[in-house]
Amino acid sequence: MRLPLTEEHIARQLNKTYQPGLIASMDGYAGMYENIALKCAAVLIPLVWWKDEWQLVFTRRTDTVEHHKGQVSFPGGGCELDEATPEATALREAEEEIGLAPKDVRLLGRMNDIITITRYRVTPVVGVMPWPYPLRLEPAEVGRAFTIPLPWLAERDHWDEQPIAPPGESRPFPVLKYHPYDGEILWGATARITQSFLKTVLEEE
Repeated sequence: MRLPLTEEHIARQLNKTYQPGLIASMDGYAGMYENIALKCAAVLIPLVWWKDEWQLVFTRRTDTVEHHKGQVSFPGGGCELDEATPEATALREAEEEIGLAPKDVRLLGRMNDIITITRYRVTPVVGVMPWPYPLRLEPAEVGRAFTIPLPWLAERDHWDEQPIAPPGESRPFPVLKYHPYDGEILWGATARITQSFLKTVLEEE
């Protein structure tokens, strides 16, 4: 990672690349989402400065949640009717899932939306939080919270693409999948959000 990744640089890059309404990527085939009402969602990408480097905070979902059982993810979920912004959704979900108080997050910006195979249109929101932090995990939803350093995530040898066929489709499509880190495997939509974040913040100004 060559750039000095200050909060100011990250915020400028997010502001430069974010385009309201733009879909950055989607799972599967574009035709799967034609004439289908997509559900609103947002996730928080929690950045922490720890051991002299930036790291991202991830969670591993339990096997009892409705969607993405046992998968590594960012804190997040579906929008509520009274939430006017993705930031409101992401911060509420982070507080519910890992006990992160909204006042402890410095928001830096948004990323362009992605569409998931579960028919959510997800807006990633980037924020900096203190670390270490007294997390309170919601036991019904979150099995574990952990960090992965940005330099490790940016290393090309640490991920590849594997063909997976979505439900109801005979042809596979490439799915991004990281190698295990600390016993956890980052893949799918969360891996794509992570790669998009890295591409955005590592770009020269």
